[in-house]
Amino acid sequence: MKSPTEFITLGCRLNSFESEAMRKLTKNCGLSDSIVINTCAVTSEAVKKSSKEVRRQIKKNPNARIIVTGCAAQINPKSFAKIPGVNSVIGNHEKMQPNSWESILKNATKNRKNIHVQDVMTVSESSGNIIDGFSSRSRAYVQIQNGCDHRCTFCIIPFGRGNSRSVPAGVIIDQIQRLVEKGFNEVVLTGVDLTSWGDDLPISGKLGNLVKRILKLVPNLPRLRISSIDCSEVDEELMEVISNESRFMPHLHLSLQHGDDLILKRMKRRHSRKSAIKFCEMVRKHRPDIVFGADLIAGFPTETERNFENSVNLIFECDLTWLHIFPYSPRKGTPAARMPQINRNEIKLRAAELRKIGKKQVYDHLKSQLGKTHQVLMESTLMGRTEQFAEVSFNIPQKRGQISKAVITGKIGTKLTAMGS
Repeated sequence: MKSPTEFITLGCRLNSFESEAMRKLTKNCGLSDSIVINTCAVTSEAVKKSSKEVRRQIKKNPNARIIVTGCAAQINPKSFAKIPGVNSVIGNHEKMQPNSWESILKNATKNRKNIHVQDVMTVSESSGNIIDGFSSRSRAYVQIQNGCDHRCTFCIIPFGRGNSRSVPAGVIIDQIQRLVEKGFNEVVLTGVDLTSWGDDLPISGKLGNLVKRILKLVPNLPRLRISSIDCSEVDEELMEVISNESRFMPHLHLSLQHGDDLILKRMKRRHSRKSAIKFCEMVRKHRPDIVFGADLIAGFPTETERNFENSVNLIFECDLTWLHIFPYSPRKGTPAARMPQINRNEIKLRAAELRKIGKKQVYDHLKSQLGKTHQVLMESTLMGRTEQFAEVSFNIPQKRGQISKAVITGKIGTKLTAMGS
């Protein structure tokens, strides 16, 4: 008996979306008895983890067809193709095309290793795949954009994703409406560089305009989120939505990376320390219940103790809660890899200090929620998330996917506890 294609997803929310789109494509063409590993390349460690996962799946499933895709496969397809047991390697553009999967199915019995990876920099349009549902029945991710036109000195992702391409607004809105009709109560807009949405479309419009149109044209969508954004590129309409629209969730994840102006300049970031603090203060003034997350890199080349302390202080000055801490690791082919490097042990120590502070920030946020009432989106019968994305455990089972009113009664570790109705 044939088994359906299994997907292993590593990395970002965009990968999560693309895995669901690939699930539909493989089902449509009849591909079975296969395992697709959707890899990540955001750091050197992510690439190592991807390679390790590929080998683990080969060992665990010796009779399955092993297919590797994602950013790590796009950037270095030969390294994955030479792993014994890998049958196919597919690029980030190709994985979203039906004919790629049809080709794999056609050649499946020929004992031939297939490599479908083109230069992603030549891709000029986003695939705009439509999906009708997710394996999870609570929250859906919708791709609105892919690629990045910026060239931060530490980042390899543009070489895995290509230049920025926007999905047309009509396609996005149609997809969200279909997801809402399927029963999803929350949608997350995702991409590589969200605030660049619309720059390449013939009809001008920024991310804020798109968000406004979604909320207006899909009035039955209860909750909308956006994934990581660049605070330096937030337009006026998006600020207006963040400040005034209750259906837009009060949680923003900021791509900050550092808190020192000199390091930000060497990273080729587009914001300053002062502008990041000002942005957070301005948003919080209009939306007091907002909670910020952020990406921060520890141990970037040339980072001194003073530079690092500025990152530490930024956490408090912006009042950041959900932190993603990345110990810097050089990526071959990036300008930062040629800069004077910091001792690896020192990088680990600095990353550990940031994580320790981050845990305290989460603790303080959760403590502040005791006794408050939240509308919680249920991810399972006993667990959901608040508007600010805090995890909540319930004492009474709730319907998965529904939005439950709950009074926060306590906290255990990094989770809130609640009494549901």
